[in-house]
Amino acid sequence: MSTPVALTIAGSDSSAGAGIQADLKTFAALSVYGASVLTALTAQNTKGVTGVHLVPPDFVSAQIDAVFDDLAVGAVKIGMVAQAPIAEAIHASLARWRPAHVVLDPVMVATSGARLLPEEAIEALRSRLIPQASLITPNLPEAAALLGEPIATSEQAIAEQGRRLLALGCPAVLIKGGHGQGAESIDYLITSGTSIALPAPRVATKNTHGTGCSLSSAVAAGLAKGESLETAIRHAKDFISGAIAAADRFTVGHGHGPVHHLYRFY
Repeated sequence: MSTPVALTIAGSDSSAGAGIQADLKTFAALSVYGASVLTALTAQNTKGVTGVHLVPPDFVSAQIDAVFDDLAVGAVKIGMVAQAPIAEAIHASLARWRPAHVVLDPVMVATSGARLLPEEAIEALRSRLIPQASLITPNLPEAAALLGEPIATSEQAIAEQGRRLLALGCPAVLIKGGHGQGAESIDYLITSGTSIALPAPRVATKNTHGTGCSLSSAVAAGLAKGESLETAIRHAKDFISGAIAAADRFTVGHGHGPVHHLYRFY
């Protein structure tokens, strides 16, 4: 039986709570072999991002080609793309290799509040990468930013934004409710025919660094293992809920600490 492989295309977090490092931890925790393509290096810790060094777009393409030329990639997760030329390079490379599953996490703002995607790159997400994705996983502010609209504050408004995001060319949208209010954090899986509410208890912790990265990579891991989209999302939510609930076992940094990706092991 072949080993399931998932590829993350994202930025590096030097404090290892988010980005490539969080994705690889997630893949390993879920028994999937993780490969990686770097789009950017960040000087980052739990308190914020102090610097970003971009990888040249042609070298992003070279990394993608090297992975697909050798590894049987079952699913791709895309995180921080950093700038429009990198998004274009990713689009062209994936058009060549045609992976079966692409999970796009439209990373725009870090947990600390630092802006990670300039305005001019958002159009590249809309027009180039979203149509290639099997699933996009925006949080409430990201969904609003992609549409140029106010943040949705009701279930009906979230569902309507989800349908407008589908019109950009992807078959499924998972709008994450972590920025909402209430005792439960409710995500919404929206496809052309359904809107499914996926609640989870809201955990009182400041250690939420890397939650979005980890959820999207957990979905990619499930898809790489052959799970259906809904099953992969449900398993990913179970995983990230446990990682958040266990986050306070760590004492890491002085800001928004990381979730505990390996809570099932120690």
